[in-house]
Amino acid sequence: MQHFWSLAVQGQFYLLAPLLVAAAVLLARRAGPAGRPGVRGVLLTALTAAFLVSLCYSVLTTASDQRWAYFDTGARLWEPALGGVLALILPHLRIPRLARVALGWIGLAALVLCGVLIEVSTLFPGYVALWPTCAAALVIIAGTTGSRLGADRLLGWRPLGHIGDLAYPLYLWHWPVLVFYLEVTGRHTPGLLGGCSVLGLSFALTVASRRLVDNGVRRISRGRAGPRPSLAVGAAFLLPVLLTVGGSVVLLDKRQEASQELASDRTKYPGAEVIAEPALVKDLPEVPVYPDLTAPEDKWLLHTNGCNVELRGQEPVTCEFGSAASEHTIALVGNSHAGHWFPPLLEIAEANDWRLVTMTKNGCQFSSDTQHWGGKVFTDCEAWKEGAMAELAELRPDAVFTTSTRAEPAGNGAGNVTAGAPGVSGERLPGGYVERWQELEALGIDVVAIRDTPRLRFDAPECVDRYGADACVEELSYSMNEESPAEELEKVPGNVAFIDLTDYFCPGGTCPVVVGNVLVMSDDNHLTATFSRSLAPMLRSELKTATGW
Repeated sequence: MQHFWSLAVQGQFYLLAPLLVAAAVLLARRAGPAGRPGVRGVLLTALTAAFLVSLCYSVLTTASDQRWAYFDTGARLWEPALGGVLALILPHLRIPRLARVALGWIGLAALVLCGVLIEVSTLFPGYVALWPTCAAALVIIAGTTGSRLGADRLLGWRPLGHIGDLAYPLYLWHWPVLVFYLEVTGRHTPGLLGGCSVLGLSFALTVASRRLVDNGVRRISRGRAGPRPSLAVGAAFLLPVLLTVGGSVVLLDKRQEASQELASDRTKYPGAEVIAEPALVKDLPEVPVYPDLTAPEDKWLLHTNGCNVELRGQEPVTCEFGSAASEHTIALVGNSHAGHWFPPLLEIAEANDWRLVTMTKNGCQFSSDTQHWGGKVFTDCEAWKEGAMAELAELRPDAVFTTSTRAEPAGNGAGNVTAGAPGVSGERLPGGYVERWQELEALGIDVVAIRDTPRLRFDAPECVDRYGADACVEELSYSMNEESPAEELEKVPGNVAFIDLTDYFCPGGTCPVVVGNVLVMSDDNHLTATFSRSLAPMLRSELKTATGW
């Protein structure tokens, strides 16, 4: 369904456009007879403003987070706005025929070359998207030249006209066909023969659906003019979709509830406890892996209650759990790799009558180093870190719980080694971590720093679903050192205590993704809430030693 994003953007524009036109009519009428700009003038001004604002936003957003911008309506709005501007000015353009012939071929050539010369998947939709949109505009401006040498002579060829009529359903069909082809063949790209096969099948499905659906609807509604027959036809198509979607949601919710109830039984789903007590493996029943691999929804509470700051956002969000009157307060601070320790920390805090305060932000390490994202300074993170330190200075917790190292495949910022080279990882202890701990020491705040968790070169739920748990094992050395870099730190600040639970993830140097019938990772580097919670007994022991509470 991913390619329906374009339908979403267009649909939103079609909702906005009538409002924009209505506003233009009202403004033009209010301007009065003298100096009245007219509806066309007001609308042209509004669309031009929308084009410029959206384009600037698109360029900035693409530079900071291209994957987000690709599907962002705000970053795409300038494209239909440009079409609106073109529609308004086109009747007033007077361009010589020879120039229009040249514009037509330039636009057509630019469109064809766009896919060849531009890496669309990583650069769109910033300023690079001006290339195809402006090229299309040139073809439209060229129009019908009547010249034997014009591009319109080629584009007006009847077979191309038929293909043009099928363009959008062909777009809708080609993506699922491509996805299934890649899934069945196990390839990442289709190749020439595969690509031709995908296009051929997509074209056949397009023609068939056009005849069965589009023409079928016309046959049903022919001779039945009026709103009632139209609504009846629409309802006939919508009702099965709504019933299917609604029924699926209800079934998934019930399945999720049943799965959660089953997973609460630690005799069936002990998670990390089977590593702490190997004897439990003998009595481990054969039950489905939890969370459900088809919909691995097992998020930490911080990701569902608004307590975590996403990639965008500068203001720290502070949430408190446990006893407000406790004599011990521990603050969980850092990025998502600190945040995924929340489930066992909450269990420990509630069991020991501690006060737990959380301040987490995705993608933002609790470090004094300047952090970058997409090649630029991560300004949201820098502002968040300043705010978090100000909150801690006011709160003065007894201890801050955060990560002590950063695990990465080799060559991913830790050197020029090939990423994932056997026996070599990129795990490190950034100097900014130590400086931050020293700042906390000056405030009289202790630090409990836990070693980072391993990373995988595959998505855990997908791997287990496709190949089984036994086939989905990662080497510890892919992203972590044999010994924690914290062990090599020469001058450890006096307020810092280290915790290392790596043996419960990667016993013997290998990291299984299913332990005690529980899925360890929800993706390739984040713990599931259930597995994280199963580490509570081990973490409790280490925490009491580190804090002395």
